[in-house]
Amino acid sequence: MLDGDPIEAAEALIASGRAAEAAQALRERLAAGRGGALAQITLVKALLAAGDLPGALAEAREAVSLHPNLAPVVTMLGEALLAAEHLPTAIAELQRALRLDPDDMRARYLLAQAWLAAGEADKALEAGSDDAGLAARAKAIKTAQRSDPGYVRHLFDQFSADYDLRMRQHLHYAAPEILLGLAVMVMPGRENLAILDLGCGTGLAGEVFKPLAARLDGIDLSPAMIDKAKARGLYDHLAVADLESALAAPGPSYDLVLAADTLVYLGDLAPVFRAAAQRLAPDGFFLFTVEKAAGGFELGPKRRWRHSETYLRETALRAGLSVAGLLEAAPRWENNQPVEGFAVALTL
Repeated sequence: MLDGDPIEAAEALIASGRAAEAAQALRERLAAGRGGALAQITLVKALLAAGDLPGALAEAREAVSLHPNLAPVVTMLGEALLAAEHLPTAIAELQRALRLDPDDMRARYLLAQAWLAAGEADKALEAGSDDAGLAARAKAIKTAQRSDPGYVRHLFDQFSADYDLRMRQHLHYAAPEILLGLAVMVMPGRENLAILDLGCGTGLAGEVFKPLAARLDGIDLSPAMIDKAKARGLYDHLAVADLESALAAPGPSYDLVLAADTLVYLGDLAPVFRAAAQRLAPDGFFLFTVEKAAGGFELGPKRRWRHSETYLRETALRAGLSVAGLLEAAPRWENNQPVEGFAVALTL
């Protein structure tokens, strides 16, 4: 029961940590026909505060169906979608809210938050929010020496539906086969290996290396890609994780760590090399592909990082790894031209 002004009473319950109670009272009020758009917005807010994401999304969609051109209602749907990490649709709804009401500062703030969650710092700043903390986070993304994890996740969640077709037929993706050839050269005759596939995606590299594996584990930032990898039935264990933090955490040792077309989303490779050195078994190998830079490392026009041979050798040495093999290779094509790169094998 909401005494007095029902919206103020519900807001008070939410503020006092009784969001579920507020949601129940608002639902009863709406079911009795005593409430409009503001009550529905407050109900969604209460459900979000109570951690009921499915309920919040259902109520927000219902509210939008009843009030499709009311900016605060559309903004609340965008907020619910953002909370559920449905970034593309959240961004679309928040942009629609701003078309309905360009002065909706809540929509501007949430849109900037959504772009930040997607790793798009410039677009977050363009959203026009005056939040200083948000601007600082955007600057941190722009100056980081790696691609933002949110950007990588958002990118590959979007690509997951047709990733294999896009990579194999359109981009002539060959990184797994290139690394298999390198493995045959530097570790001939090895089999029954414990293998970790970094940035495993849908499992294209896992499929190529499965015949050599006694155990095959995979890590990827994108939940949608991990779902595709699970469907292949190749992996013993799959995890949604950032490869830097996952490698640095305590865990099993591996005879072979793979990163096929994965390190292109990292600029400074020193943390990954150090972490990989800690997770390699004796006589273990770290095999990966990168794109070629003239010197050091640099961010290319496709937002993929490039690395020079000198940088790779010096960074490996500082991490306690030696170069067992380094070949020029073209892991993929772009604009109907092979992309210059390296296939590298490091060992303890």
